[in-house]
Amino acid sequence: MDSPQTTSRSGGSWRSLLVWVLVALLLRWLVLEPRWIPSGSMLPTLQLQDRILVEKLRPRLAASRHQPLPLGSVVVFAAPPQLVMAGYDANAALIKRVVGRPGDVLEVRDGVLLRNGEPVREAWLEEPIDYTQGAITVPPDQLWVLGDNRNASLDSHLWGPLPQERVIGTAVWRYWPLSRFGPIRFPHPTAAGVIQAAAVGSTS
Repeated sequence: MDSPQTTSRSGGSWRSLLVWVLVALLLRWLVLEPRWIPSGSMLPTLQLQDRILVEKLRPRLAASRHQPLPLGSVVVFAAPPQLVMAGYDANAALIKRVVGRPGDVLEVRDGVLLRNGEPVREAWLEEPIDYTQGAITVPPDQLWVLGDNRNASLDSHLWGPLPQERVIGTAVWRYWPLSRFGPIRFPHPTAAGVIQAAAVGSTS
């Protein structure tokens, strides 16, 4: 028969375990969420089967301040209404790079993305863009998102702008494979345009 002291220790251990489980679930729901890359739409930045961490605070803070996410951010988002109405899985999540914010005028001409009339330098692109897109102004509270594998990506050039409220989080860290372990870096604007540094994504 267990002594009261043993029973007390056992009860305390279960309570501690329960607290840690609740903390882990809370962190996953509010702060960080693991994702994996099932497609090649973000090649070469993100490889098939890469495992990444997606942080969820930045989109919430941006929304609370009525600010768009930074250019170059790699975002994971719920399927936009346009895709859902076309039969896309409403529970699916996609990953793309933010290339346009509200008020930006975007155009694709001669294999190059233009933003507000200036070419966007995208060091990760392995080939010129093989489609054209007439000038379009990104509406308020929307983002224009494209895959880094520009010619094989289901993105804004096909289905239009993304409501920022659909963003789940931004990709911040790749934890698998270990050979590519490390943070996902965001680009920094320059006077000549936007020079995009290496970045990373999430699902789809």
